[in-house]
Amino acid sequence: MRVILGIGNPGNKYKNNRHNAGFKLLDYFAAKNSLSFIPSKGSYYYCKDKFADIDYCLVKPTTYVNNTGVAAAELVETLNVGIQDFLIIHDDINLDIGKIKVKLSGGDGGHNGINSVIYHLVSNEFTRLRIGVGNSFDRGRMADYVLSDFNSEEEKVLETVFESGSILIEEFIKGGTKQILDANSLITGKRKEI
Repeated sequence: MRVILGIGNPGNKYKNNRHNAGFKLLDYFAAKNSLSFIPSKGSYYYCKDKFADIDYCLVKPTTYVNNTGVAAAELVETLNVGIQDFLIIHDDINLDIGKIKVKLSGGDGGHNGINSVIYHLVSNEFTRLRIGVGNSFDRGRMADYVLSDFNSEEEKVLETVFESGSILIEEFIKGGTKQILDANSLITGKRKEI
C-alpha cells in the first residue's frame, strides 16, 4: 500500500491558498481517476484505489497544517505501512511557481507541516513532492503569503504542474522512491535530487 498524503488546511476558506497546494494536487489526481474523498475514523479524509495492481490511498488530514503528522502516525498504525511507502506533497516557498521537485529526506525547510510529520513519524526519511508557490512577500509576511489564494494566472500554471505531479504520483505508486526519482529527472530534465 502506498500512501500519498497532501498537506493543507481543511475547509473552503483555505481551498485555494498557496499552503493548500498539496491538497489541490490530490484533488486534481482524484478527479482524474474518478475518486471521491470520504471521512475516516481518524484525523483525515481518504480515498483508495489501485494503479498498476498496487493499492494506494490518497489522504487529506483534517487537522491544520501544523498538526499534519497526527494523520501520518495514524496511517502507519491503521494501514500497517512503513515510512518508505509515504509520499508527502506540500507547498514550497523555495521554489518558483511552475516548479515541482522530488526530495527523498532531510529537514523541514521551515515548513511546519513537514516538521509535524518528522516529529510524529520520528523520522525524516520519507519522500516529498515539493510544489513551488514562490516567495513574493515582504520580510515577516510569510504566513500571510502562504495563506493567500493563487491568482488566476498562477492557477493556469498549476494545471501543468499538476499534470506533471500526477505522473510522479503514478510512478511512486508503481515503483516507490527509485521510480519517482527517475520520472522526476525526465520531467525536469535535470539530474536526480536527493
